[in-house]
Amino acid sequence: MTQTIPYWHVDAFAAQPFGGNQAAVMVLDQWLPDETLQAIGGENNFAETAFVVRDVSGEADWELRWFTPTDEVALCGHATLASGHVLLSHPERFGHAERVTFRTRKAGILEVRKAESAAGYELALPVTLVERASHPDLLAAIGFRGEVFVSWYGAEQTAIIAMRSEAEIRGLTPDMAALRGIDLMAICTAPADEGSDYDIVSRVFVPAWGVAEDSVTGSAHAALAPFWAERLGKREMRAHQASKRGGDLTMRLEGEGKGQRAWLGGPCVTVVEGAFRL
Repeated sequence: MTQTIPYWHVDAFAAQPFGGNQAAVMVLDQWLPDETLQAIGGENNFAETAFVVRDVSGEADWELRWFTPTDEVALCGHATLASGHVLLSHPERFGHAERVTFRTRKAGILEVRKAESAAGYELALPVTLVERASHPDLLAAIGFRGEVFVSWYGAEQTAIIAMRSEAEIRGLTPDMAALRGIDLMAICTAPADEGSDYDIVSRVFVPAWGVAEDSVTGSAHAALAPFWAERLGKREMRAHQASKRGGDLTMRLEGEGKGQRAWLGGPCVTVVEGAFRL
């Protein structure tokens, strides 16, 4: 028997098609087998496919999981923003609301809400905190000599490579084959050029998780927000991810220490709405 699943293709952190980061959002009546979810993630072939199911625990509105073409991930920001966009922009199907919450398996309760500004939406993620570390293999794969900071608290294994300039970020040509053997998210970041509309710039590489270079990475900015807040003395910042598609985010920190949340703002646009048939 054919099963039909509601499907949305959303460009997250983008005000118009062909920018930001692509995500598939699929609304399920109940969880399918993990191997089926993974096969759908591979079929969609986006950085992430988000699956949501109504949460019956009372802890949140929906349960949420994310799959790359090859793996289930612990945290994905842009596909969470895309999921919030779908659920909040279809009140006739999912109910009228200004905010929606998600219960996840490894990242706790996440929230997306409509933003008062032109940003469209704001997404609350738990922060990832990093500390200085030695990682010569990572630096060799990135092709840069610099400071490395590795996560000690957060949902994902993350490394921040601090660089000096936006030009260095834009000029990177990492060894993807070498990075494929390093099981973490590699975030390269630097202060933005003077006079820019943003404070910081980044690029994000995760070939070990099935995504060579991510377009706009919400979870990376859950690490970048506290990292740059400490160095720039700001709790509200603007960020640009300098991938081929590119994308802009607002970042603000709320709370302190491990209890901090990074609020990331940006618009979304639905590119395709339809049905996925199994």
